[in-house]
Amino acid sequence: MGGEILIVDDAAFMRMMIKDILTKNGYKVAGEAEDGKKAIDKYNELKPDLVIMDITMPEMDGIQAVREIKKIDSNANIIMCSAMGQQAMVIDAIQAGAKDFVVKPFQPERVLEAVKKAIG
Repeated sequence: MGGEILIVDDAAFMRMMIKDILTKNGYKVAGEAEDGKKAIDKYNELKPDLVIMDITMPEMDGIQAVREIKKIDSNANIIMCSAMGQQAMVIDAIQAGAKDFVVKPFQPERVLEAVKKAIG
């Protein structure tokens, strides 16, 4: 177990909630970003094992950020999370290269299950 994780969400309280779930379960949060552009910069800087990415954010949305990160690193592990459980967004996220999708408000168990599936 372990692995360094980058959390990307425009809501600070969501980042805090995700960070709390992860750290309590032995994962290390490498960094945080509040929009897609910053997520790409942080990804380049930190080279995390996993990115947990919100979809709806200012500057650049999560799906666009996934596409950009995948151009940099085709092996990037990315899990999307969003309050919008819309089928089209899930499909867009997966086509962009996301490994999994967690719908908010999420259950801690579901977040951990997705993380374990992505990086063990």
